[in-house]
Amino acid sequence: MIDPAKNRPAPPAVMTIAGSDCSAGAGLQADLKTFQHFGLHGLTAVTCIVSETANIVRRVDPVDPAMVEDQIRLMLDAFPLIAVKTGMLGSAEHVRRVAAVFREHPHIALVVDPVMIASTGASLLEADAIAVYRNELLPLATVITPNLPEAETLLGAEIPDAKAMEMAARKLSAEYGCAVLLKGGHLGGAECLDLLFDEEILHRYSSPRLDVAASHGTGCTLAAAVAAGLALGKPLPEAVHIAKAYLNETLATSYSYQSPDGQKLHALNQGTKL
Repeated sequence: MIDPAKNRPAPPAVMTIAGSDCSAGAGLQADLKTFQHFGLHGLTAVTCIVSETANIVRRVDPVDPAMVEDQIRLMLDAFPLIAVKTGMLGSAEHVRRVAAVFREHPHIALVVDPVMIASTGASLLEADAIAVYRNELLPLATVITPNLPEAETLLGAEIPDAKAMEMAARKLSAEYGCAVLLKGGHLGGAECLDLLFDEEILHRYSSPRLDVAASHGTGCTLAAAVAAGLALGKPLPEAVHIAKAYLNETLATSYSYQSPDGQKLHALNQGTKL
C-alpha cells in the first residue's frame, strides 16, 4: 500500500479562537475555510455557539471560559503554532483567560480582531469586556484589526475621514504597542481604504468598492488571512497585501441563496482560488 503522506512535510498549523457560526459565513468556520485556502492546518478553540445567518443573530450561548482556556492550552501543547487569530470572545472573563495564556507565549504572532458588533447590528461583546481588551489583550497583540466603529469605541472619538483614520491608527499603535490594521470600509465612497501602521511606517491598501451585498464575515476572513500569511512566514505588510487580495476575490465571487421564506442570504466565496 502506498502512503501518500510519506515524506510529505506537514503544513504549518494556525489557530482561531472564535465563535461558531452555524451559517458558516463568519466565525471559526470562515477562519477554517480561509486557512484551508492558504494550505494550512487550522485549529480551533470555540468561545461561543451562535445561532445566526447573514441576516440575523438569534441566540448566543457562551462556552465556559475554563473550557476555552483548556482548548487553547491543549493546542499550544500539541502543535508548533506560529500564529493565532482571535475573533469573537464575548465576555470579560473570556478575554481575560485568553490574555493570561498568551502572556506565557510571547513568541506567537497574535492577530486580534476585536469583534464587538455583528454585520446585522447585534452586539457581540459585553460592555465590561472592552476594558479587559484594552488593559490585558491588545497590548499582547502583534497586530489588531479593528473596523472604524470598533476603533471609535477603543479611542472614544469619531473617525469621519481618511485623515482621521491615519491619526487613529497611530494613536492605537502608540497606546497598545502593536501594529494596527484599521479597516475603512465604513467610510463609504468609491474606494475602500485600509491602513496598516507598523513599526512607524504607514502602509495604504486601496481597492475599488465592490457593488455586492456579501459583508457577513469580511472582518473574520481578513484577519484569518493575515494570520495565515504570518504563519507562512510573510512580513506583516505582505501578509496584509495577500489578505486584502483574497478578501476582494471572496467578495467578487460571492453568491446568494433564497431561503424558504423568501429572504436572500448573501455569502462570501471563501473557497475561491486565486
